[in-house]
Amino acid sequence: MQTTVETDEKYMRMALQEAQQALQADEIPVGAVVVCGNRIIARAHNLTETLCDVTAHAEMQAITSAANNLGGKYLTDCTLYVTLEPCTMCAGAIGWAQVSRLVYGASDPRRGYTIVAPHALHPKTQTTSGILADECQTLLQDFFRKKR
Repeated sequence: MQTTVETDEKYMRMALQEAQQALQADEIPVGAVVVCGNRIIARAHNLTETLCDVTAHAEMQAITSAANNLGGKYLTDCTLYVTLEPCTMCAGAIGWAQVSRLVYGASDPRRGYTIVAPHALHPKTQTTSGILADECQTLLQDFFRKKR
């Protein structure tokens, strides 16, 4: 039987695969997956450049896809895995969708919700941070290093 850490790492690797797709599209490499009942119900990555839409973050895309998959707006039995700590906008959406659990990799000390809006999530949402943080962080740092 897998431990929670092993399960979290497994799904974070899948979110990292999504981030790689974003990287290939010259998007900021952030990826997300939504898991419900040990099954991935949504996969997404940043599409802000592709869609010319500042709200097209990986989390927003994943939440919309998961809600469509489930046929309802609440994700109360779901876990959202994302490679970067959500921003305030995404944390608000995670809160409104009532996601049961949020798992993220790299922290965002400038724009992450824990700094800017620490109460944005639903009060019942459980959070785990730092899963494969180094890999998530390196992917982002390499992307921005090449942009400068």
